[in-house]
Amino acid sequence: MWDKLHEECGLFGIFGHLEASNLAYLGIYAQQHRGQESAGIAASDGLEVRAWRGMGHVADVFDPDTLSRLPGTSAIGHVRYSTSGASQVANAQPILIDCAHGQFAVCHNGNLVNATELRDDLVREGSIFQTTSDTEVIAHLYARSRAESVEDAVIESLARVRGAFSLVILTKDKLIATRDVHGFRPLALGRLGDAVVVCSETCAMDLIGATYVRDIEPGELLVVSAEGVRSLKPFPPAPLAHCIFEHVYFARPDSYVFGLSVNEVRTDLGRRLAREAPADADLVVPVPDSGVCAATGYAAESGLPMRMGLIRNHYVGRTFIEPQQAIRHFGVRVKLNPVRSLLENQRVVLIDDSIVRGTTSRKIVKMMKAAGAREVHVRISCPPTVSPCFYGVDTPQRSELIAATHTIPEIQKYLEADSLAYLSMDGLLAAVGPRQSSYCTSCYTGEYPVEFPRNKEAYLQLALKLEKTPPVAR
Repeated sequence: MWDKLHEECGLFGIFGHLEASNLAYLGIYAQQHRGQESAGIAASDGLEVRAWRGMGHVADVFDPDTLSRLPGTSAIGHVRYSTSGASQVANAQPILIDCAHGQFAVCHNGNLVNATELRDDLVREGSIFQTTSDTEVIAHLYARSRAESVEDAVIESLARVRGAFSLVILTKDKLIATRDVHGFRPLALGRLGDAVVVCSETCAMDLIGATYVRDIEPGELLVVSAEGVRSLKPFPPAPLAHCIFEHVYFARPDSYVFGLSVNEVRTDLGRRLAREAPADADLVVPVPDSGVCAATGYAAESGLPMRMGLIRNHYVGRTFIEPQQAIRHFGVRVKLNPVRSLLENQRVVLIDDSIVRGTTSRKIVKMMKAAGAREVHVRISCPPTVSPCFYGVDTPQRSELIAATHTIPEIQKYLEADSLAYLSMDGLLAAVGPRQSSYCTSCYTGEYPVEFPRNKEAYLQLALKLEKTPPVAR
């Protein structure tokens, strides 16, 4: 297993374009990095909403024939990595239902902390669930709403959920985009001629030639129809809690997220890391691709040359034939291979964005030393990850996070590195500028911005195994 925190999901929506489903395909293709388990698109021709979903990458799920079955001028799309609910086609999105309000397709990025208790209540009241995804809870709440309009039914439904959600919703004649009041997950608004575009990351707009306008605001409900665009703010304001790990790892470097250039933030993380944790070394080597931006900043600040001493194989699929005879570091070497001519007899600063379990980092260090590196100094462009995320990131249990159970010297010894240093919390927050208080840093602090549900003990047990010092809600 590649030892990284897994992406959440990627969303895309477009209203008012003759090639809506084709552009939705391109929009989720550009955001494939946010989820590789399943993909789906729903489209409306004004009379009917049709959907197609499947397991695998976007290009595996869709072809010209499947896209031709999704006619219309509005569409939404989704790529998924399961954070709530099993990895199976039933949990692929968009979820499409037909109810008293008409057809309703929804795509969700995030995680609802009270989904289990809402689901239990709905089941007791007679609801029948078809998936294990928390997104279906939203669909059931919507279907049961007695509100007269689609917008009011959505508002009534979302008023009952807590946690992280960015949503794109499609009915036969409307596109709705909304974010939770804390703004955990990103969602951007753009234009393509007269068409309206929404997506998780601006790189999707770049691919189709759309222009970024602004972010959907936390707590905002944007309703797009033939009558135009309406912005509603039906929910009381709350403290902002943007996911800072979007800047550290999740988002593509060419995207703008929460109004900031991901590339610039990551490069600045590297510069600050060089100032905080210099190393007596000969060259800087990033772990591709996640460490490249930070390594660029580290090299520029330190004056050391940066070299691509690890080469990534970009064509590794979901499965490959493993040799029966053991090959040293095979799992890592399939994805990364050291460049011996660059590393031999060199003192190397190895830059990565994070350490989760530590297993992969340990193998990379050993592999680089086997390739001739004289010293390997590991530098991480964020603070130690000590707590799981409940807001749409697939993190291990706390007991599996190496920084939650080991000191930094202990981690260094486990990695067999010559030194190890993480970026400080002050350095991380300084890189996002004056809006530091608007970010969620719970994975580094164990302090969670959203109150846990009434079955708090059962909820914490899911990821924390009821440890003696559970995280606190702030």
